[in-house]
Amino acid sequence: MAVSSLNTYSTSNHEVVNINRNNKESKLRGVNQNGQIHIYQSSYRGSYSSIIRDSLRNAALGRKVLLVQIMKGGVKQGITNPQKLCGNLTWIRSSKSYDEYDSENITNNKDLAKAINNSITESWDFCKKELLSGEYDQIILDEVFLAVDMNIISKDDLISTLENRFISGDVILTGTSIPKNFLLMADQITELRS
Repeated sequence: MAVSSLNTYSTSNHEVVNINRNNKESKLRGVNQNGQIHIYQSSYRGSYSSIIRDSLRNAALGRKVLLVQIMKGGVKQGITNPQKLCGNLTWIRSSKSYDEYDSENITNNKDLAKAINNSITESWDFCKKELLSGEYDQIILDEVFLAVDMNIISKDDLISTLENRFISGDVILTGTSIPKNFLLMADQITELRS
């Protein structure tokens, strides 16, 4: 039995498979299998157009993809208003973000800063649920390390969620400053240079 990465292995990995080799039947038990962790690091924000391009390509090929731009907003999306592309790509941005407002307005308005942080936390809580559900073939957490750096998302919470994820495909994480713990967890690290 061959399992392609395009198939959702996680939905059938607990089944027993009978294989007949030379008239001898053996039983193999599937094991839990998670995809790889890919980290993309860049010295500046907004440099991940290749990841978005690849997510569109994967969706067009039939893979179920979730792209969450945790620190981006400005289009009033949030988790309640996701955009669907190619039938298989769910694209979510936070309902509020730091990019939408002048930094002076945020500094002078603690309620606004709290609302932005709550929106980012809401996006993260949604991502955690999806990482544990096994519903997607690929999950992209764009700028998640910026949220960790700003102490909006706990580093320990992100590590725990990645360790307990249940996704047959890959998890892609992006950011400008990557803590060493995550570099050690990664199966692939790509540094994008300007």
